[in-house]
Amino acid sequence: MLKSVLLIVLFGIAIETGVRAQKNYETDIVKTAKGDLEIAFIGHGTVMFTFGGKVIHVDPFSRLADYSKLPQADLILLTHEHGDHLDLKALESLRTEKTKIILTENCAQQVKGGIIMRNGEVKTIDGLTIEAVPAYNLVHLRSEGVAFHPKGNGNGYVITFGDKRIYLAGDTENIPEMKNLKNIDYAFLPMNLPYTMTPEMVADAAKAFKPKVLYPYHYGETDPVKLVELMKDTPDVEIRIRKMQ
Repeated sequence: MLKSVLLIVLFGIAIETGVRAQKNYETDIVKTAKGDLEIAFIGHGTVMFTFGGKVIHVDPFSRLADYSKLPQADLILLTHEHGDHLDLKALESLRTEKTKIILTENCAQQVKGGIIMRNGEVKTIDGLTIEAVPAYNLVHLRSEGVAFHPKGNGNGYVITFGDKRIYLAGDTENIPEMKNLKNIDYAFLPMNLPYTMTPEMVADAAKAFKPKVLYPYHYGETDPVKLVELMKDTPDVEIRIRKMQ
């Protein structure tokens, strides 16, 4: 009897620890036609969605979270192969035999058993429509002629949750494919120099495709308040600042 009670107590402690770990991160609740979508802002380029009883991790990064204390994944999306977006340690913690992983061809060289999506492809995974959007640099270069993120290597993703379309841009600049997006409800746009966009680039893109809500993310030392200033003449785009350095 004592042993049973001890096991119950330990189990309860484990659950409470997991709940506390999740509460360490800011969260937003989005109302959709098919129930609530919870967004947990882990940091950098990393978010966790909970929707319809499923957990979706995007670019999980173990420097930002103890993934042994967060829910394991039903679905993982990887935008590209850089170590702050493809983290094998985080994947090991989150992945189960049932986890599906959406990734690029370059990511598939390190992660076996994933579903490769190429720029422009659309797939339905676990009832979610997922669109792979190009993600690349036009201006910022590693060296002459070599972009930090070459065209064709990386993906952004548009995920449809119920009637809400969520765009996670990955590491990219304000490319034409981004500006041509339609009907985006929530957008995550990167603002980390020199790898992605300046606040001016983010504002340029947001004014073109007009997401209803814009989250700057992966913004490093860039001050997101600058983006708020640049967007003050575009009141139909709500900017929400979260801890996404």
